[in-house]
Amino acid sequence: MAELLQNVSLTASNTFGFEVEAERYAEVSNIAEIPPLLAKIEKQGWPLLILGGGSNLVLSSKLPGCVLQIVLRGYEVLEEQADHVIVRVAAGEEWHQCVTQCLQSGWYGLENLALIPGRVGAAPVQNIGAYGVELKDVVSRVDVYDRIAKQFDSLTLDQCCFGYRDSVFKSVYPDRYLITHVCFKLSKVPSVKVAYAALESACRHLYPNVESFSPQQVFEAVCFVRRSKLPDPGKLGNAGSFFKNPVVSSDVFFELRAAFPELVAYPDPQGYKLAAGWMIDYLGWKGRLLGSVGVYKDQALVLVNHGGGSRENIESLSAQIQDDVMKNFRVFLEVEPRFYP
Repeated sequence: MAELLQNVSLTASNTFGFEVEAERYAEVSNIAEIPPLLAKIEKQGWPLLILGGGSNLVLSSKLPGCVLQIVLRGYEVLEEQADHVIVRVAAGEEWHQCVTQCLQSGWYGLENLALIPGRVGAAPVQNIGAYGVELKDVVSRVDVYDRIAKQFDSLTLDQCCFGYRDSVFKSVYPDRYLITHVCFKLSKVPSVKVAYAALESACRHLYPNVESFSPQQVFEAVCFVRRSKLPDPGKLGNAGSFFKNPVVSSDVFFELRAAFPELVAYPDPQGYKLAAGWMIDYLGWKGRLLGSVGVYKDQALVLVNHGGGSRENIESLSAQIQDDVMKNFRVFLEVEPRFYP
């Protein structure tokens, strides 16, 4: 069984870079370690945090109970046809490296999701998405350990209940499943999605004489856009986009558009998805500091830690932004990262 360590620093294991200490900590590098570890944790009654890359978490300075960090590694081709491949990727693989490796192997579909921080096992929890593609578009199944049934299992795409930055792992059974592998169904036939305005603009900027873009070019354009707008967590602590884009009815949208003609929004099956970053920027928050934390100077959706910040600082800042947006736009901004505990 994996060794349980005590009083372990997780400052390097959360992308906000907060000073965090776990009461107990273990790394899971083999799925055989999972059942006995979870049995011991359950027997002791310890609170449990399953940690990937720490990229979508806002952690307190002291974490009670036990933290399990998933470091499972490996790629396995389960099925290969003339037009597609199904590849099983271990939860501990770094996400961007997974995107890169699949692209280099001639397996297409992940390139719009390049440079999203975190690990493969965390991707289904949030149903990560960017530039017109969501994880649900490429997932075949998700392999898990079911903590209630106490057995390994696989969840189909439908069973994952993917929604906008949501899934069965996040809102339906947030503590039931430990993700061990994610299976992707990827195309072997090049096909790209560049309808998202910022991405199409970047493609045309980087490749002005190209009529039809390749998956590699889209990958490079995505990296270009993300690097121009989003801070590197290794240099400036952050958890990526901090707020979801709120979805409102058509009536509410047109009422807001009448009051704010430049309001940025996108059609949605339920009405319109408002650009939260635009609203935050409009209210003057972009680049503003609150002690050691603040709003990133180049992207209002991103909250950052300039050094020495804490969960409490981020909570205070995000609450002030939420209150300001509610007061002016009468919509609630939902936070994307998970606060723990």
